Amino acid sequence: MQYISTRGSAAALDFEGVTLAGLASDGGLYLPTEWPRFSEAEIAAMAGLPYAELATRVMLPFVEGSLTEDELRTLCRQAYGRFAHDAVTPLVQLDERQWLLELFHGPTLAFKDVALQLLGLLFETFLSRRKSNLTIVGATSGDTGSAAIDAVAGREGVDIFMLHPKGRVSDVQRRQMTTVRAPNVHNIAIDGSFDDAQAMVKRMFGDAQMTSRFNIGAVNSINWARLMAQVVYYFACALQLGAPHRPVAFSVPTGNFGDVFAGYVAAQMGLPVAQLIVATNVNDILHRALSEGDYSAGTVTPTATPSMDIQVSSNFERLLFDVGGRDGAAMADQMRGFEASKAMRLTNAQREGAAALFTSARADQEQVLQALRWAYEHAGEVIDPHTAVGLHAARASQLDAAIPIVTLATAHPAKFPEAVERATGLRPALPARIGDLFAREESYTELTGEYDAVRDFVSQHASPAA
Repeated sequence: MQYISTRGSAAALDFEGVTLAGLASDGGLYLPTEWPRFSEAEIAAMAGLPYAELATRVMLPFVEGSLTEDELRTLCRQAYGRFAHDAVTPLVQLDERQWLLELFHGPTLAFKDVALQLLGLLFETFLSRRKSNLTIVGATSGDTGSAAIDAVAGREGVDIFMLHPKGRVSDVQRRQMTTVRAPNVHNIAIDGSFDDAQAMVKRMFGDAQMTSRFNIGAVNSINWARLMAQVVYYFACALQLGAPHRPVAFSVPTGNFGDVFAGYVAAQMGLPVAQLIVATNVNDILHRALSEGDYSAGTVTPTATPSMDIQVSSNFERLLFDVGGRDGAAMADQMRGFEASKAMRLTNAQREGAAALFTSARADQEQVLQALRWAYEHAGEVIDPHTAVGLHAARASQLDAAIPIVTLATAHPAKFPEAVERATGLRPALPARIGDLFAREESYTELTGEYDAVRDFVSQHASPAA
């Protein structure tokens, strides 16, 4: 399997290459040259498989040439053996139509664990082959940081530098990053927003001074391997609800567009996805883009759903490229215009291509609280506010009532206790496995929102490429 950049001019790479590269050298994002597709019979044969075996079957076409089936299966068993629930991503019924897919049973209580536990093992495997070092530079609006740090802490050949916007992540999210004491882990709090941090990360990938000395890698969802691993739980869920003989819709709390794009990939692979609902908070650039064709960044509004407080959704470029005809040169021109003006109109082909599978909805603060209350009062389920954004969108859907709608439950409610308590009167407790989180000592570095400060810090603490 070969991978190409959305911007057309970077060299094609194999799976090992794109995993270690993260962002393409031309600033684009990698996608497979073509989508592998399963037949209805092949999908039906996946029903009832243990999660690690299902993951092996779904991901095998993407890793061809870089990992054998047995190597991939071993990595999957190791990654998913750390989850607190044997089903890994269990499905919970709310009413006759609404379902929750619980993605928070990993070590850091967020959906990011499903992909990042595997990605950490992939890094270690590929780096040991090459006898080289990797410098991971990432930005987090909440959960990516802790999941990535847990996945690579103490691993050979990897240094990780994780940027978070100072004061704009929850206490639990911050502590899950800053209490990890490993020599290869570096937490950085910057003055600014998540978008500022993400822009610094992308700039570092294009900084010749840095890339000549260090192998810069990514754990954000700009890394294809991370998206690939997220495709699996769409299959796991749909199979339980009757796929391939019954279509299923998904409502996905969305910030950076990676999680919902994984659902798009599942559909391209043959899974009968009736609709993907992009659920946003008041930072609604994706809702405006999908409903009006207006992809224009505004000012980030801080909310009770900080992981979605984003105005630039990196993975949206992958969708626009794929549905717009896979024209790398045109995509590069379009993104250069957006990066210069922070505004962009979708082409007719992009709008029509997206509308074939995607719809969108926006939830304000009161609607988030109402969804939290509804889940608790009508189904006895305590959910986090990000999941509530998705549930609000799911319950507002106009789809045929015979089609089940699954909301992706992206984080454990104990990560956002204040918002949950405000809505339900119940303060969720942390699971016992991380119950001592607030007793652990924190360690992180505060830096200004200037790129040079971050670049110099990474230069001083990272290991050279070889």
